[in-house]
Amino acid sequence: MISVDGAEPEDGDVGYYDHVTGERMEVVAKLVPGSDSPSNLPRTPENLRVCPHCGELVGRDLSDCPYCRRRMPALGEPPKSR
Repeated sequence: MISVDGAEPEDGDVGYYDHVTGERMEVVAKLVPGSDSPSNLPRTPENLRVCPHCGELVGRDLSDCPYCRRRMPALGEPPKSR
């Protein structure tokens, strides 16, 4: 992370900054899956992955894509060539 004032951030001190003013923004909410979603993880980039079959973003804790209903490869497993 690059800080506006040039200071090095401390471990765990990661923030979001306005790209125009440089003002630090406070996170006031998080996006969670809907009640019909089989995933229990909040919708953050760290908890999502792309389905290799349909290209939709799905929770990392799911084995089957809720959009195309196909089985996804295990995490860390390289995609199989056809």
